[in-house]
Amino acid sequence: MVAAVKALPHDVLDKIDYQEWSLRTLAGAARFRQLQAKSLPAVAIEEKLVFESVIPTTDELIAAIDAAASLG
Repeated sequence: MVAAVKALPHDVLDKIDYQEWSLRTLAGAARFRQLQAKSLPAVAIEEKLVFESVIPTTDELIAAIDAAASLG
């Protein structure tokens, strides 16, 4: 999933901050529970679970980022 984010165009990457969480750590497991995710992979944008059990296409990911930006 992180590869999908890293593959975003540079103009999109310049606008976002992202964090990878590992379920192998206490902090990662706590974050997974906080987001109420049920399966991996999972992507949250602005504290909201947006993609779960699927790796989005570049276009889907950019659309979700743009949608979240327009709400905030």
